[in-house]
Amino acid sequence: MGLHFRVIAWIFLAVLCFSSLIYSIEAVVTYDHKALIINGQRRILLSGSIHYPRSTPEMWPDLIHKAKEGGLDVIQTYVFWSGHEPSPGNYYFEDRYDLVKFTKLVHRAGLYLDLRIGPYVCAEWNFGGFPVWLKYVPGIVFRTDNEPFKIAMQKFTKKIVDMMKEEKLFQTQGGPIILSQIENEYGPVQWEMGAAGKAYSKWTAEMALGLSTGVPWIMCKQEDAPYPIIDTCNGFYCEGFKPNSVNKPKLWTENWTGWFTEFGGAIPNRPVEDIAFSVARFIHNGGSFMNYYMYYGGTNFDRTAGVFIATSYDYDAPLDEYGLPREPKYSHLKELHKVIKMCEPALVSVDPTITSLGDNQEAHVFKSKTSCAAFLSNYDTSHPARVIFGGFPYDLPPWSISILPDCKTEYHNTAKIRVPSRLMKMVPTSPRFSWKSYNEAIPSSNDVGTFVKDGLVEQISMTRDKTDYFWYLTDITISPNEKFVKTGDDPLLTICSAGHALHVFVNGQLSGTSYGALSNSKLTFSQKIKLHVGINKLALLSTAVGLPNAGVHCETWNTGVLGPATLNGVNSGTWDMSKWKWSYKIGTRGEAMSLHTTTGSSSVEWIEGSFMAKKQPLAWYKSYFDTPVGNEPLALDMNTMGKGQIWVNGHNIGRHWPAYMARGNCGRCNYAGIYNEKKCLSHCGEPSQRWYHVPRSWLKPFGNLLVIFEEWGGDPSGISLVKRTAK
Repeated sequence: MGLHFRVIAWIFLAVLCFSSLIYSIEAVVTYDHKALIINGQRRILLSGSIHYPRSTPEMWPDLIHKAKEGGLDVIQTYVFWSGHEPSPGNYYFEDRYDLVKFTKLVHRAGLYLDLRIGPYVCAEWNFGGFPVWLKYVPGIVFRTDNEPFKIAMQKFTKKIVDMMKEEKLFQTQGGPIILSQIENEYGPVQWEMGAAGKAYSKWTAEMALGLSTGVPWIMCKQEDAPYPIIDTCNGFYCEGFKPNSVNKPKLWTENWTGWFTEFGGAIPNRPVEDIAFSVARFIHNGGSFMNYYMYYGGTNFDRTAGVFIATSYDYDAPLDEYGLPREPKYSHLKELHKVIKMCEPALVSVDPTITSLGDNQEAHVFKSKTSCAAFLSNYDTSHPARVIFGGFPYDLPPWSISILPDCKTEYHNTAKIRVPSRLMKMVPTSPRFSWKSYNEAIPSSNDVGTFVKDGLVEQISMTRDKTDYFWYLTDITISPNEKFVKTGDDPLLTICSAGHALHVFVNGQLSGTSYGALSNSKLTFSQKIKLHVGINKLALLSTAVGLPNAGVHCETWNTGVLGPATLNGVNSGTWDMSKWKWSYKIGTRGEAMSLHTTTGSSSVEWIEGSFMAKKQPLAWYKSYFDTPVGNEPLALDMNTMGKGQIWVNGHNIGRHWPAYMARGNCGRCNYAGIYNEKKCLSHCGEPSQRWYHVPRSWLKPFGNLLVIFEEWGGDPSGISLVKRTAK
């Protein structure tokens, strides 16, 4: 019995060791010229971007499940430095920023994760994902061969890698992470930076490799990415992309499913026929990893949106802002994914044989000893084609690809939609809100927290982006002997600002508003103002609408009133006010009193009834509401309001601003042909954003507090809570 037991024990230990060896071999992630190799097998991988902070943790399981049901293998996300390190050395990984929880949910669903650390992300995110404190590190220059920047960047990157290692989340540890990205779309920036940019790029690659994640690193839009880092493609189309080595696979990190919405712009759309065509064409040209940016876009909660980027980050993605499938986009792509997976054995085994089927038609055939798959393409943007392949006819619509997983039967054509469209509608709930208001006072130079400086100061250097709002205050003294050049004519006030919006108050009254745009955030207020003899109070409320998220030397970008500031039309000539003594105040009084919170809202006397503010600037509104029954996503219809911010139970829903766009540049979308974000635009002449997502997880059954700050005037009686449902 003893000998028998020892034999069994030795056998058990041998099996255990062998199993461990097999596991360690299977955990290796490598690549060759064809594809990523996971568990010893080449893979065709379909991926979709879902950014964890743009939804809530309660939404994550459903979003991940729908991505898997949609035929994806991988979830891709950026890592958002500004959210994780709000102040130097103080880290935050909770609630919407719980990256570990998100990653584990992806793993639990049986999907892989592509972790794009950056830590610069762009992503239409405030300051491109950089924390604003980074701008004020002495001697810093962003994204170049600069020691202060490299020290901070390496520290954060290592923090993320070490955290994921500790949680055993890389594939080599049994986790879901199969790729890591360092930097982001740096190639064009490197070209502008010159030698220092090239040195930084080399350092970045070496630093990343030194972190030993055990999985491949990628650098998107980086043609000189050194081996073994894989350079990848971003764009609407990537079929012609070739990595910088024949030994690297062809990866597409961003296939743009639509485009972002900007305040004051039309709403972009990208037809699913064109997306499906781009995917099939990339695959038949040797691509093996394709990621949709975005698969779910979500919402720019808080003040996380980049400059002039709308609160909605819907992106015309297969899953809409509320997490609902957008049809026919979601299901048509799901069908495409299923058929591509049927072709996978052939795709990873051989390179294609390409033959002409006509002037604008081709066949890409992947034929091995055991499998065969064919892609029949019609590149003509206007005319259908009937082609003969294998002795049989196939009808190809314009700008389409038919996929034959057995080289005989058409299982899918990228332009043949077999899924019905589903139109969504916003249905008001009841009852209506019962509003109260509180008037925000214009500060004076004697207020607590006000400080004085000579000349005009840059806004973010004062606010550190803790608030959108910054006051510039000064007095305009008109002596009895000072006459205006033209009797009875008012003087002209001209204020130049680096952006983004400016409200001008003279003697407590709103005189006018100016604002910039995404194409040019700078603005000029130039308007005649009413002045009287004596002291006139001039108050400028400069409002930031996010910080720029792309460009070179963003550490030098400015916001706020920088001048010149002049008064023209007085008898003594043009007054240059830029060098006057100015008083300054950070933020609004309502913010200082935390009116958006449950406790703060009880600290002041709110006005209701006929005396309630309506269509007045600088007004706070609050109301309570019960959560509607059901599980449909909820939103606020803000169509009757102007510009400001929204809070529900203390959660910042985001900036509201209808920002009506021009009626031009809209028309019927023709998907056939080369697509760009300016081709397919809708909702011209309507608000850039009317509805604002209210996550149900932020609500309680009864007595939810809704607070709104309105900058320039609106009618809260028109606000309603709506459910998003299918027609």
